[in-house]
Amino acid sequence: MDMLQNTVQHKVVILGSGPAGLTAAIYASRAQLDPVVIDGPQPGGQLTITTDVENYPGFATGIMGPNLMTEFRAQAERFGTKIINVWIDKVDLSKRPFTLYCKESEDSDEITTIIKAETLIISTGASAKWLGIPGEAPVPEGLGGNGVSACATCDGFFFREKPIVVVGGGDTAMEEALFLTRFASKVTLIHRRNEFRASKIMQDRVLNHEKIEILWNTEVKEILGSKETGVESIRIGNVETRAESMLPTQGVFIAIGHKPNTGLFKGVLEMDEIGYLKTEGRTMKTNVEGVFACGDAQDSYYRQAVTAAGTGCMAAIDAERFLVENTVEVEKNTATNW
Repeated sequence: MDMLQNTVQHKVVILGSGPAGLTAAIYASRAQLDPVVIDGPQPGGQLTITTDVENYPGFATGIMGPNLMTEFRAQAERFGTKIINVWIDKVDLSKRPFTLYCKESEDSDEITTIIKAETLIISTGASAKWLGIPGEAPVPEGLGGNGVSACATCDGFFFREKPIVVVGGGDTAMEEALFLTRFASKVTLIHRRNEFRASKIMQDRVLNHEKIEILWNTEVKEILGSKETGVESIRIGNVETRAESMLPTQGVFIAIGHKPNTGLFKGVLEMDEIGYLKTEGRTMKTNVEGVFACGDAQDSYYRQAVTAAGTGCMAAIDAERFLVENTVEVEKNTATNW
């Protein structure tokens, strides 16, 4: 550890700067806990790759996702939150204060800073699983956020009376397809196998819905369109015959699941089989005292910006109450301003 340059300690350290993390920061700042937010690999979270957000309270005419997160960030900083961008290489949660070993970037070999945290709020979010095909990437490289989405409840409203496609075969895909029938003129559900993995009740609902058509044994190869028009069509292939064709559509919803960004805590914090962190009762407490989880790192069910913000509020209040009951001697900060 002779390469270490800085050692700093804070009452509240928040991992992730999406709606959950920044809401936690707002509440912790107003409680005069001087929180530090660590941006993570995707500052602002998943909303930074969306376009119009029309279901977040307080914005009657809607707001662009990146603009909403800019407002979140400014509000947190207004109350004194410090936001830094480092890469957390590993954590030690065996005793308080907790220890976070930081590098300048993922590719760096050198640990440059140790952060000591009296409490830790994990709001690292979850990442949608993608197909990895041409046209799927976020704008401007692809059509992600411009006709390609991984959240029907977020974006379904924009596809009123338009034909759309849902890709997947599990319960998530069934739920997305059924929800989208409220808006779309037609929903084409594409699955690469000849049977679904979803529960029977969800399968029955989909198979018997007049607005849903199923394409079995089919893969999406490419999403086509432009910045101006959005999605126009997809190139699909039959996995058995290898025959390819074009399918006109104006929206593509990828529904093959999400992966919580919690690998850093595997084997330390309790999580479900997928990786979502488990919390205690109605609180945001994890199995380690002083560590709290919120947002999509903890919520596999709702996955909405407004619910993430709500759990961020809860985590901050839990951390504040924990600090009132537990104190840790603050070590002297060295060679740093944060």
